[in-house]
Amino acid sequence: MLEKIFKNPLTLKRLQRFREVRLAYIALWILVILYLVSLCSELLCNNVPIYIRFNGNSFFPVSKFYSEDIFKQNGNQTRPDYKKINNSRIFTDNSDNFMVFPPIPFGPFESIEPASIEIENNVCLEIEPLPLIGSVNIRKDYSIAGSTSFHPFIGKEKNKAKGLVLTDYFDLPAELYSAVIKRFDNIKSPRVIFKAYNKSGKKIEISLSNFSTRKKSPKTVRLTFREKEEPGATYKLIFKKNHGSDLIKIESLNRASGIWDEILNTEKESLLYFVEKRFSKPVDSYKLLINGKHYVANFIKNDVRFPFHPVPQHLLGIDGAGRDVLARILYGLRTSMTFGLMLVACSMALGILTGAIQGYYGGFVDIGCQRLIEIWSALPFLYIMILMGSVYGRSFSLLLVCYGLFNWIGISYYIRAEFLRLRQQPFVEAAKCLGVPSGRIIFKHILPNAMAPVITFFPFSLVGAIGSLAALDYLGFGLPPPTPSWGELLFQAQQYRWAWWLILYPSLALFIVMLCGVFVGEGIRNAFDPKRYTKLE
Repeated sequence: MLEKIFKNPLTLKRLQRFREVRLAYIALWILVILYLVSLCSELLCNNVPIYIRFNGNSFFPVSKFYSEDIFKQNGNQTRPDYKKINNSRIFTDNSDNFMVFPPIPFGPFESIEPASIEIENNVCLEIEPLPLIGSVNIRKDYSIAGSTSFHPFIGKEKNKAKGLVLTDYFDLPAELYSAVIKRFDNIKSPRVIFKAYNKSGKKIEISLSNFSTRKKSPKTVRLTFREKEEPGATYKLIFKKNHGSDLIKIESLNRASGIWDEILNTEKESLLYFVEKRFSKPVDSYKLLINGKHYVANFIKNDVRFPFHPVPQHLLGIDGAGRDVLARILYGLRTSMTFGLMLVACSMALGILTGAIQGYYGGFVDIGCQRLIEIWSALPFLYIMILMGSVYGRSFSLLLVCYGLFNWIGISYYIRAEFLRLRQQPFVEAAKCLGVPSGRIIFKHILPNAMAPVITFFPFSLVGAIGSLAALDYLGFGLPPPTPSWGELLFQAQQYRWAWWLILYPSLALFIVMLCGVFVGEGIRNAFDPKRYTKLE
C-alpha cells in the first residue's frame, strides 16, 4: 500500500526503517488510535443521547439541536435536559419512547447530582477510648506531694494519692531518674519524654517539661502521665438503614460486640439516636463512660462531597465541580492533540517560509530577517500572552495565534541552513540557468530536499505544544473555563491535595501521550539517519 502512495524509493526506504523500530511504530498507532477515539468523544462519553425514539419519530441530538418544546410541549426553545426527560412519565409510561445514551452517559460540562451517586448508606459508629492524662509533684524520695487526675493510674480514689511513693506503682527508666535529679539540682534541662510501665505491665508515657535555672532549687518536680493506647483499641460498629423503614440494623459488630453489651441502656439509646440522625446530617462527637473509662463516639458516614473518589459509575472519580474526570480527560485529549497539531502545522509553515526566503536569497534579505527574528524572539511570550488574554479574553484561537507567533523561530533556523546549503547545488544552478521562477525552485526543487529537519522535529514539537498547553492551563493562562483540559485538572489537584485521582489520571494521560510522541520522534530520527549503524565512541 505504501508503494502506491509514495513513489520515491528513498521515502519508502525511510518508512521501512521506521517500521523496523517497533517501539516507535507501536507508539504511533497508540497516538493515532487515542486521537481517533477522542474525535468520537460525543458518541462515547456524553450526557446527550445518541438516538431518541419519541412518538414514532427519530431524533439524533448528537448531531442536531432540538428544543425542549419538542418533547415537553412547554414552549421553551432552550436546550433540553435529556436525562430528566428520560426519567419523566413521557418515556417511563410508554415503552415505544426511549433514548440511547453513549456507553459513558456523562458529559465534560455536566455537574453530577450527588443523589445519583450510588454509595453504601451506612453509618460507622467509632468508639475510641480517651487517653488518661494526669500529673504528680514528687519529692526527692519520689513521694507524691500533690497530684491532678492521677488516681486512675494507680487505681486509687480521688485525693488518695498524696504521700504514696511513685516507685511502688511504676517501673521507671534510669534516664528518668537522671532527669529528675538534674531538676532538683537546679540545672537547666530540656523537655523529655519516657516510656514506662506500671506494675501490671500497662504502658505509660511520662514527660518532664522544660526546666530553667532558678534562684533556689525546687522542692518538688512535676511529672505528667499519659496513657498509651494499644493499636486496635478503637471499636467500630456498622449500622445500615433499611429502605422504607426507620429501623436501624447492626450490619457488622466485629470485635466491638463485647463493648456494645457493656454500654448502659441509656447510653445505647443516645448512641442510636445520633446514628439515626447521622443518616440525614452531620453529628458532633459524643462522650460516654464505659466501665469507669471515658470514650468518645464518632459517627462517620461516607457523604458525597466534590471532588469525590472513584466509584463504579465514575471510574476515574469526580472533580471539584462535580464533573466526571474520565469525560474531562477524554475531551481534554482531543483539545490537547488538536491544539498541538494545529500549532505545530502553523508554526512549521511559517518557519519554513521564513527560513526558505532567508536561505534562498541570502545577503541583505538574510541578515535583515535574522536581526528582526532575534528582536522578535527577545519579546517575553508569557507577558504578551497575559496581556492579550486580558484585552481580548482567553480563547482557543487567541492561544493558538499567540503561541504560533513565537513557536516558528526554531524551525526557521534549520530550514535557512538547509537552503543555504542546497542553493549551491548543481541542480539549483541548472534550474536558474533554465529560467525557472524562484518560487518554483524554492518549493519544487529545494524544499523537498530540506524537509528532513521538519519531519524529525514534528513529533517533538507536538509533544512540546501539548506540554505547554497543560502548563498554561495549570497556571491559569491557557484555555478559558470550563474547557476540558488536563492542566485544569492538575490545578484542581493542587487545591484538593487529598484527591489523588485528580493528579494521578491526568498526569498518567499526559505522560503516556508525551512518551509516545518521544518514541515516534526517536523512530523518525533513526529512519532519517544516513549513518544508520554509526555510534559515538
